[in-house]
Amino acid sequence: MEDLRDLYQEVILDHNKHPRNYHKMDDANYVVEGRNPLCGDHFTIYLLIEKNIVKDVAFQGSGCAISKASASIMSTILKGKTKGEAEELFQLFQKVVKGEIDAKAHLDELGKLAAFAGVAEFPIRVKCATLAWHAFHSALRGDQEKIATE
Repeated sequence: MEDLRDLYQEVILDHNKHPRNYHKMDDANYVVEGRNPLCGDHFTIYLLIEKNIVKDVAFQGSGCAISKASASIMSTILKGKTKGEAEELFQLFQKVVKGEIDAKAHLDELGKLAAFAGVAEFPIRVKCATLAWHAFHSALRGDQEKIATE
């Protein structure tokens, strides 16, 4: 179990130091800002959705290691998914980080997102892990309002 926890920690640290898809996307058809006013995390999520498919995801902003790594992994894992698949992944991720389900039972679906299962042990960090996801989910529903995880 300790080896698995170390591996997950490495995934989070890597995506924090070297975030994927960290740039402004000029051709995005959805742009949503997400803020966590309690800790100051702030990200803008850019999406390009065409014919019900998430073609591209990018983000910019700043936050703690957990929030930045979550946004980075989210941006890689959602590309190519249908809106329905993205919705299912959003719901699954929420349940995992809140400790409502065991990540081990869903490793195939979660991939690197399983690294965030330990967040459930620190309820204050759930908002960090889910900030980018809530912004993405807002855009997925066609809502481009600013969101806050209060």
